[in-house]
Amino acid sequence: MALVPTAAAAHARENDAVWDLARPVRPSRVPGVVLSGFSDRGPAPVDHRIDPHPVMTLALACGDGAPVIHDHTGRRQSGSLVTGLGFGSGGAARIQAAHVEWMQVRLSPVIAREVLGVEPADLEGTVVPLADLWGHRQAARLAGQLGAAATWEERFALVETLLARRSAAQPGIEAELAWAWDRILADHHHVRISGLAAELGWSRKRLWSRFHARIGLPPKRAVRLVRFDRAATLLAQGQEAARVAADCGYTDQSHLHRDVVAFSGVTPSRLAGLTLVPPDDLAWADHVPRLG
Repeated sequence: MALVPTAAAAHARENDAVWDLARPVRPSRVPGVVLSGFSDRGPAPVDHRIDPHPVMTLALACGDGAPVIHDHTGRRQSGSLVTGLGFGSGGAARIQAAHVEWMQVRLSPVIAREVLGVEPADLEGTVVPLADLWGHRQAARLAGQLGAAATWEERFALVETLLARRSAAQPGIEAELAWAWDRILADHHHVRISGLAAELGWSRKRLWSRFHARIGLPPKRAVRLVRFDRAATLLAQGQEAARVAADCGYTDQSHLHRDVVAFSGVTPSRLAGLTLVPPDDLAWADHVPRLG
């Protein structure tokens, strides 16, 4: 597995911090997974906002050092961590790092329960230590193995093998919910929850309860989050807010403004300059892996 190394200076406008980014050339062999490796090599520590995305995220420590994540309450956690859907809403969450290496694993909520061993709804909007889900011994062993690996290629292969083994050992999500999630990803600005329920032959109440438990958000908020993520992608690529509002299905530019502020805590123009990784490195577009 070859890598695409890039030097990403996404934070230069804020504090001269720099991420080095490592990416696999090919998509993960585990469906619904996107892997990235980060090294903080800049002259200043990284201190950056975390925006919500329609994925669950593992931040895996590679050795002893690890990034620190602050949630909206001001609580500080470090080590290998897991964030649920909606984490970072409002713009109060932050990630800080100084001369550490860590791996970001983006998980589709469709496979999150299989991999993490917990219902996604139990992690909604939160960040928890991986040790709380997998046990201290396994989390520490994984950090040690990642730290001992000589290359990012070895680290990606190690994590893919682990995720494949865990996902194979658990029953998958209901096919109906996987279909509903992929419909939202593919056509978020036309999807109506009542329409999804009708196509499935389910009641709205059943769809709401099962979707919330197994995906991690109520259906309507999931649609809003996917729409915001798409809008953030286009804003990061330099598109004008009016065009983004129209392309993403907002009623008007004011609607876009309200949703962006609600999810990110900043205006659309401000959000466009605050991406964690430059848009030419697919910072946003690959945050939403589909399984279909």
